[in-house]
Amino acid sequence: MRITSAIVAGLSLVVLLSACGGKSDSGGNGPVQAPPKVATLGPFVGECGHLTDDEVAKLGALGAVTQVYKNSVGCNWQAGGLGGASVTFASYRGSPIDREKAWVSSVGRAPDTIDVKGKPGFQALDPGNSICDLAVQLDDDFFEWSISYGLFGGSNLGNPCDRVRQMAELTVQRLG
Repeated sequence: MRITSAIVAGLSLVVLLSACGGKSDSGGNGPVQAPPKVATLGPFVGECGHLTDDEVAKLGALGAVTQVYKNSVGCNWQAGGLGGASVTFASYRGSPIDREKAWVSSVGRAPDTIDVKGKPGFQALDPGNSICDLAVQLDDDFFEWSISYGLFGGSNLGNPCDRVRQMAELTVQRLG
């Protein structure tokens, strides 16, 4: 008899617990969540923004450069060793450009709204006139060119934003 009582009690508990986890027939009176936004992929910006090492060296007026890294989202070139000039390209898929704009603002570079061949973006020059970040929006993506004249130079190279602007124009022109 004890075994029968234990089986009946166990089955009753299973039925009771399974009823607690079932779907509600409340007619959808609870909060409804919107489906997550799917980012619209922008055009392919190419490896290293579609620029060659020689083009980066020439447009950046850096002389001989060494490509330090190249991966699926960016590239970096350096000239002159430690403390020397550098150029960086980065591509951001599904990332808000305003986050990057906020970051450059937080490090003392005031962003200005720009247009590069019909594409909106911003450029931000540091107060010392030796670093410039330039970003261009492409649908839900953006890319960014950045140049730093380094610790020991740059005063004779002019506005670094003019240099990265030329790089960004070539990237937009060569979009795939």
